Amino acid sequence: MAILPITVLGAPILRQETKPVTAVTDELRALADDMFETMRAAQGVGLAAPQIGRGERLCVVEVEDQAFALFNPEITERSGKIKWEEGCLSIPEVFGWVERSQWVKVRALDRNGEVIEVEGRDLLAVCLQHEIDHLHGKLFLDHLSFLKKRAAMAAWEEEKVKYPEGLRILTPGEDDHDEL
Repeated sequence: MAILPITVLGAPILRQETKPVTAVTDELRALADDMFETMRAAQGVGLAAPQIGRGERLCVVEVEDQAFALFNPEITERSGKIKWEEGCLSIPEVFGWVERSQWVKVRALDRNGEVIEVEGRDLLAVCLQHEIDHLHGKLFLDHLSFLKKRAAMAAWEEEKVKYPEGLRILTPGEDDHDEL
């Protein structure tokens, strides 16, 4: 397994629609494993393929003792409302309160290519929605009000100078807080 560079805000791939996975291959399973390792090195709880410069419809999430590699995930049901302060591994040190569904049901393919359903509440629900948004070129910033988005972008203007190549290179244990 490998820790991959994370693409930061400004890279066009973060705003593009991903392509559905037609078959879960050994290469894609290895990619999912690398994504888990990368996410853990950044001390995050989720990571989507565009965040590592890839166009496949794939994300990984790990909340508490639940870890999922999800190929072609889609939300099939949702209910309730919850506000959560979100961050993003592609927008380090920038946060915002986002309102999302408190509970979701997601249908996806697992690492064996089998159809699964995952139900998530609270943080797991938020994480699933956040990562699935990434697969459709949407960022948590898009859920913020105009003024809050403007403030978040001002914070990013100061932070982005740390990533002149548009990549966040990680070492294990780099961060001291969780981000989605």
